[in-house]
Amino acid sequence: MIFFEINNPGLFLVCVLIFFAAVFLRYLVAAGIFYWYYFKLKNKKFSAKRLSKRGFRKGQLKSEIYWSMWSSVIFGFFGAVTYFLWQRGFTAIYLDLEKYGLWYLPVSFILLSLLHETYYYWIHRWMHKPGVFRKIHKVHHDSLVPSPWTAFSFHPWESLLEAIIVPLLLLLIPVHPIVIGLYLIFMTFSSVINHLDIEIYPKFFRKTCFGKLFIGATHHHFHHAEFKTNFGLYFTFWDRWMQTKSKSEASSE
Repeated sequence: MIFFEINNPGLFLVCVLIFFAAVFLRYLVAAGIFYWYYFKLKNKKFSAKRLSKRGFRKGQLKSEIYWSMWSSVIFGFFGAVTYFLWQRGFTAIYLDLEKYGLWYLPVSFILLSLLHETYYYWIHRWMHKPGVFRKIHKVHHDSLVPSPWTAFSFHPWESLLEAIIVPLLLLLIPVHPIVIGLYLIFMTFSSVINHLDIEIYPKFFRKTCFGKLFIGATHHHFHHAEFKTNFGLYFTFWDRWMQTKSKSEASSE
């Protein structure tokens, strides 16, 4: 097991703290920028564009940051584990750009996102089963009206389920650190945008075939409002194929 492979617990703890700091700072910066711009600086301009009619509940934002901190601890732990696995040659992460060619960089990014999407869609549907929901997913849905700070607001069990998939994929799929870095940034900003409760993608873009593939704040707003629809992470294709796309969203398009 991995703990037997790590022969310097002190170094591993330092590594976890570094990864935690990187994850939590990325979350604070991304969520903070969007919250400051849309809910503080330009609040008057965008208040009428809020997708939810109700406001944030008392103490919601502090609670979201609290749970996000613990999510970041778990994400940081798995980041450290992945790093130690890479050091020992157990992952498919590679450093030489010429090994697969530059063309493979975007291909690996797309492959990573599609596999992650598939895992997330089905695990997300499972988390909405009544018994599972109360124990694992309820913390996230305590935010009836999502905010940028909701992006990482998960119960530790859900954080564990969310954290494990990318390291597992990196054991099997060759991915360059450049792609990993861009993907982590993409993950964070996508989650913040989807929980913004203000649709920032232009209407003309959302009406295109390409735009309809992507999840935005409108799509995820209906998930938080209805609970039983719109389970996707980045893309809408699983919701369309499995007929879990919100009919209310479709009528609003």
